[in-house]
Amino acid sequence: MTSEIVLVGRSNVGKSTLFRLLTGKRVRVGRRPGVTVGPARAVVGNVVYVDMPGYGYMKGAGKKVQEGTKDFIVRRFEEKTEEILLAIQVIDAASFVEIADRWEERGDIPLEVELFEFLTELDLAVVVAANKMDKVKDPDATLDEIAERLGMLPPWSQWKDKIAPISAKAGDIEPLKEIIRSRLPSRGGRSQS
Repeated sequence: MTSEIVLVGRSNVGKSTLFRLLTGKRVRVGRRPGVTVGPARAVVGNVVYVDMPGYGYMKGAGKKVQEGTKDFIVRRFEEKTEEILLAIQVIDAASFVEIADRWEERGDIPLEVELFEFLTELDLAVVVAANKMDKVKDPDATLDEIAERLGMLPPWSQWKDKIAPISAKAGDIEPLKEIIRSRLPSRGGRSQS
């Protein structure tokens, strides 16, 4: 059975840049949302990394396309649950709280929170890659708010196995790599510690 590490998140949060750093495989990246339109794959060792298309608002894409992308992502996770070693939910740490506040003010559940709950309900190992930390003024306070919004009691530092502060554009992804290494199957079939 194939083991997959799947990157998923809202459009334009840096998934493809992170995918390239983790796999060495070049994929199209862009400044505008919606550049990744289908899953990209790369084999690294005995694991397949999958970069899913972004979900949510995509400038120039109609509601039907946006909903179709979301449905595709949901179906894929439901169908491949047994094969997924780790789901990496990439978020833009610099705008996460502000976006979540806007959704909650309208009485809606923020997309990132909904996705995190969905992945957790599937009983998947989920890590939140809090990307763009180089743009965050108060890292600990921001990470505490992110943890709280996702149902984890602050301080965030007690969740270092579930929250990885990174800056993919700057190449600073070691906290995430540590989590991935801890999840990778060893040659004997058990997770490495």
